[in-house]
Amino acid sequence: MKAFQIGSQQGLDALTATTRPEPIAGPGQAIVAPRLVSLISRDVQILRGTYGPRQLPERIPMSEGVGEVIAVGEGVSQVKPGDRVICGHFSSWLQGEFRSSVFAHDVGVTHDGWLAEKVVLPAAALIHVPDALADKDVAALASAGLTAWNALMEVCKVKPGELVLCLGTGGVALAALKLARLHGARVAITSSSDEKLEIARQLGADITINYRTHPDWAAQVMALSDNAGADIIIETGGQDTLGQSIAAAAVNGRIAVIGVTPGQRSPIPDYLSLILKNVTIRGIANGSREMFVDLIRAIEANGIETVVARTFKFAEAPEAYAYFAAAQHIGKVLIEFEQG
Repeated sequence: MKAFQIGSQQGLDALTATTRPEPIAGPGQAIVAPRLVSLISRDVQILRGTYGPRQLPERIPMSEGVGEVIAVGEGVSQVKPGDRVICGHFSSWLQGEFRSSVFAHDVGVTHDGWLAEKVVLPAAALIHVPDALADKDVAALASAGLTAWNALMEVCKVKPGELVLCLGTGGVALAALKLARLHGARVAITSSSDEKLEIARQLGADITINYRTHPDWAAQVMALSDNAGADIIIETGGQDTLGQSIAAAAVNGRIAVIGVTPGQRSPIPDYLSLILKNVTIRGIANGSREMFVDLIRAIEANGIETVVARTFKFAEAPEAYAYFAAAQHIGKVLIEFEQG
């Protein structure tokens, strides 16, 4: 089968086309033929060697997508050939509280991912896609969508009328914007681009702040919220932005820290405000299969659609990575496979 591998992990050029033997489903496994897959930030970080320990050069990347089951192994009854499915990238986290062992089976990192004509996945982790949902609306959920759901619904317990601040206009921020609005919250969002902020307004953002025009964006959040601050902050900027996130937080605010921002080491900033406002900071590591099922139900019931920036063909995967890494887009960058 055709595939791409991560190679030397010394830059985007490390992504290499290759061929592999046809996979065979072992006990408890399913073979899935990808239909549409989605790039996320860590896909680029892995190629650049900045996402934790380097992986084997032959690792097949990409952690989220939608595909069709084409074969199952012994003992599999949850899915059958012909089923359209998705899978969380922590494929052993089926339900319950987070545990550190989920990192041992991370699709696209520790185990081969979606950027191949076939991917072997644990059948127990697969989720059936409702017929009402298009491929484009489920292919990009396993990372950004599920993480945003965990942050807002499971950890921060968003309530109607609360103000949710999303940093940037990346996948997690846009997913959080839509989910927060769905649950009756107001949304503030930041970006360096007025064009991206206009799209965010069209998606329902109540407050938009250009952080180049307003470097002290926390002060803008306070000013535009009658000095109340944000009840929930989707913190995707890393340690460089954490100080302002604490400053922008409301009393009893909750900050959900998401994503790996490499090369940054500093003490917790604005320590006193953290105490005086009783702010909670919580790291978010994706989510469970059980949460993913809840997310899919919410999307199906409310008709939430994915914003797509551009779709590439499978053979154009290197171009897709370059386009994504340039960070000039808003919405998901997808890679499409030929069917049949």
